[in-house]
Amino acid sequence: MKAVLILYFLYFLHWNEDTSTSIYHAFSSLCYFTPILGAAIADSWLGKFKTIIYLSLVYVLGHVIKSLGALPILGGQVVHTVLSLVGLSLIALGTGGIKPCVAAFGGDQFEEKHAEERTRYFSVFYLSINAGSLISTFITPMLRGDVQCFGEDCYALAFGVPGLLMVIALVVFAMGSKIYNKPPPEGNIVAQVFKCIWFAISNRFKNRSGDIPKRQHWLDWAAEKYPKQLIMDVKALTRVLFLYIPLPMFWALLDQQGSRWTLQAIRMNGNLGFFVLQPDQMQVLNPLLVLIFIPLFDFVIYRLVSKCGINFSSLRKMAVGMILACLAFAVAAAVEIKINEMTPAQPGPQEVFLQVLNLADDEVKVTVVGNENDSLLIESIKSFQKTPQYSKLHLKTKSQNFHFHLKYHNLSLYTEHSVQEMNWYSLVIREDGNSISSMMVKDTESKTTNGMTTVRFVNTLHKGVNISLSKDTSLNVGEDYGVSAYRTVQRGEYPAVHCRTEDKNFSLNLGLLDFGAAYLFVITNNTNQGLQAWKTEDIPANKMSIAWQLPQYALVTAGEVMFSVTGLEFSYSQAPSSMKSVLQAAWLLTIAVGNIIVLVVAQFSGLVQWAEFILFSCLLLVICLIFSIMGYYYVPVKTEDMQGPGDKQISHIQGNMINLETKKTKL
Repeated sequence: MKAVLILYFLYFLHWNEDTSTSIYHAFSSLCYFTPILGAAIADSWLGKFKTIIYLSLVYVLGHVIKSLGALPILGGQVVHTVLSLVGLSLIALGTGGIKPCVAAFGGDQFEEKHAEERTRYFSVFYLSINAGSLISTFITPMLRGDVQCFGEDCYALAFGVPGLLMVIALVVFAMGSKIYNKPPPEGNIVAQVFKCIWFAISNRFKNRSGDIPKRQHWLDWAAEKYPKQLIMDVKALTRVLFLYIPLPMFWALLDQQGSRWTLQAIRMNGNLGFFVLQPDQMQVLNPLLVLIFIPLFDFVIYRLVSKCGINFSSLRKMAVGMILACLAFAVAAAVEIKINEMTPAQPGPQEVFLQVLNLADDEVKVTVVGNENDSLLIESIKSFQKTPQYSKLHLKTKSQNFHFHLKYHNLSLYTEHSVQEMNWYSLVIREDGNSISSMMVKDTESKTTNGMTTVRFVNTLHKGVNISLSKDTSLNVGEDYGVSAYRTVQRGEYPAVHCRTEDKNFSLNLGLLDFGAAYLFVITNNTNQGLQAWKTEDIPANKMSIAWQLPQYALVTAGEVMFSVTGLEFSYSQAPSSMKSVLQAAWLLTIAVGNIIVLVVAQFSGLVQWAEFILFSCLLLVICLIFSIMGYYYVPVKTEDMQGPGDKQISHIQGNMINLETKKTKL
């Protein structure tokens, strides 16, 4: 569902890029805060099975409300926004609530004597997650873009299908209720840890008198209330949690694949020759490369490094993963700069952009005269000549009248038109009997298509024309040089667009309408060739191929494999078995905090996009240096040193979490 979420905010709710990014990451952050709530409900109250059932129903309800919020016919902007935010909140509660339960409940079905089968189950479980991500990231954008609902992209279908599949999954899961092993709630270890830490701090504060002897460790102040084994376990846990402090910055970069990188992709050309890729489909590279890189790193790269005699410890792998993510964002910044170079310039304050469209049958000389009779522009425009670009005109004030001197054959005409700063205009020159006349057309409000393909029409016929751009999209253009508004269409070939007047049906060949372009079509009646459309580009198509995003995706995914898989494996090996679920909660919290960092930067930095990418890259580089220093002074603990006699038996839940993460590299 998240694959199309940023485009839904941008195109359907019409939020700007910064607001869309902020809400996207607020939602992502909430999805990683709610697992703590889900774990507490499962461990202290309902147990895993009932938690999965009940919160999956909340999950489905969220998708239903989200789909309703994506129906254009249901209310206006406010209704859509409210339904969307309510739906996203319920989805975050549902997905977060079941996140800590699903894998562990599967592990609960195996007894200790079936440890090998349980290991195989977790490998299949992780494979299923990535396979699902791979398929859905590819198909959901197709449901959005290839299917039209009410003349627009079908976001309701893109949100509804995952919800429907969740219903099917829930029914299949519930059908096995009678054969499942359902361990009762065993108490919430996360809550115990927090209580132990809080008691130690408060007890130390109460006994701060100099007469009271000091204790070896600040957590020893919890000895009055909590058992020694728990205090020892929490001590080991805090050593690992200290290393978690720099981690959110990595997630801040990694999770921008679905937001900032997708927004970058909409300004690129998705035509790969053999296949046309939608901007939101580019995210499919991440799960695909994860499935390729995990065995590649485990069986090839790490072994080669080991044979070279290099001690490539877990903390070093994580530091290298951070550096790879830094490089990925440096590459993303370079791509962004290149895109900006190819993007048409924007008019600044006291500036307008003007193009002249000569629809007369012969050449016209145009002179633009300012308020002080100074010639601002002199051009000779041939009949139906395609102007390569807009001309920039400077204004004395925010709005100004321009005088136009038109020379056509032996005629000289003077006309006046008003313009306002920071806008684009088209001066349309048309035949008027034996003479000519002109009209000023204000082009699209924001002269950027946000990656969408847009078209508009000028109708030179004496009758109005209805144009059917697709099954659900049509527009009417008035007679005698009527000008339509811009309409968004799907990228593709349009060899025969059906049109009709009150007494005639005909087809127009619009040719290829490419990514990011804005086209103007002039419908003319040529004596020799009949009715046809003269085509010109108001905004050129995206020139930079979307394939240029491949290096940044490869770098960040390699960084993810080295950082994420290794990080969990390392931290699990350094903490007592009783603390595995607390570590899982803390790990998810670092992801949540990382998303909050993106939200804050997107909302308050005010930087242009390439500079924001550089900022994130530099911030992570600084964090990487800090993490490397912390890791240098960290003394790894051997597992047998941490485990007391009572720790040898690892509980089902804890063992499951270990297997789920450490077996990632063995896939």
